[in-house]
Amino acid sequence: MAGSIADVALPSVGGAGGGPMIVTGDVDLLDDLLRLCAAAGAVPEVHHGPPDERGEWERAPLVLVGDDAAARCRGLTRRRDVLLVGRDQDDPEVWRRAVEIGAEYVLRLPDSEGWLVDQIANAAEGVGRTALTVGVMGGRGGSGASTLACALAVAAARSGRRTMLIDGDPLGGGIDVLLGGEGSKGSRWPDFARSQGRVGGGALEDSLPELHGLRVLSWGRDDGVVIPPRAMRSVLAAARRLGGAVVVDLPRRVDESVAEAIAQLDVGLLVVPGELRAVAAAQRVASAVGTIVEDLRVVARGPYGPGLDDQWVAQALGLPLVGDLPVDAELFAAQAGGMPPGGNPRGALARFCAAFWTAAGTSAGIPAGHSQGGTP
Repeated sequence: MAGSIADVALPSVGGAGGGPMIVTGDVDLLDDLLRLCAAAGAVPEVHHGPPDERGEWERAPLVLVGDDAAARCRGLTRRRDVLLVGRDQDDPEVWRRAVEIGAEYVLRLPDSEGWLVDQIANAAEGVGRTALTVGVMGGRGGSGASTLACALAVAAARSGRRTMLIDGDPLGGGIDVLLGGEGSKGSRWPDFARSQGRVGGGALEDSLPELHGLRVLSWGRDDGVVIPPRAMRSVLAAARRLGGAVVVDLPRRVDESVAEAIAQLDVGLLVVPGELRAVAAAQRVASAVGTIVEDLRVVARGPYGPGLDDQWVAQALGLPLVGDLPVDAELFAAQAGGMPPGGNPRGALARFCAAFWTAAGTSAGIPAGHSQGGTP
């Protein structure tokens, strides 16, 4: 295999989280910060000065220090995630006070309210490193991209990773069908179509159907539901904040909503059958997607036309090769029996996906010139 999954380390799930610490004696500022905490779904711990209990300052996931309390916080242990918050836009002394308490940011309300709500919510959710997010799309119709997306998600969940599979293709028929969960209870995309603000990661996860050890966001059975770009951005961001692995099944046509999803990918996988017409079609997809995602790779799929192989497909597209997607002869029979793609851990497709995650979780990536299809 010519390509590699280089420099893509698998993130770990964040810590326990909790509400922020607020340090201020300014009643009006406190009211504003309490309102922002409520908007973020966080319950803060309020102090008028430095906390009395030893270690309390250090343990808080986020500390919001009011301008009025900065002098009282001098000399406390230097730590990350301290924000100095106030309202005076023209105070020349604010930067000196920020340096004295080791604040990472100086925020002026109301200008910074939206950004601050996100930071508070992240702290409350215990956000650590975001999920490794992999998008799968076909170079042409019928390439098997949805099958690979399902198999990758199943393999990630089997390995113990916190996993979410997101259906980004409204015309794909619903990815929950491939998993045998079309009748399962839980939220679908129409439930999030009107999302305007931030979506909580925990609330998103809890609302979705759990199938084969992973959470699935699929389309409903209703026609005509359109997901605005802002809703797509909010939902994908919430999924990523949970850590682990997020797999997104994407269409070949890139509209504004799909572009929002692609922009949040760490790795894009383009599934391309080994045919001249398929490669020509894939070049157009790669041209559109490659302007949005930095790391786009090829998964070639046989059977191949005369004189073609997986290396040729990747070279023709000018993209790194992940490997040759194996043909799983038992796939359709397994699905008829309720087993999802990649559900048999000893099957060729499952081994391919397991090798992908193993390589993605190393700093070196998949060694160049090696295939993923070997024996585990």
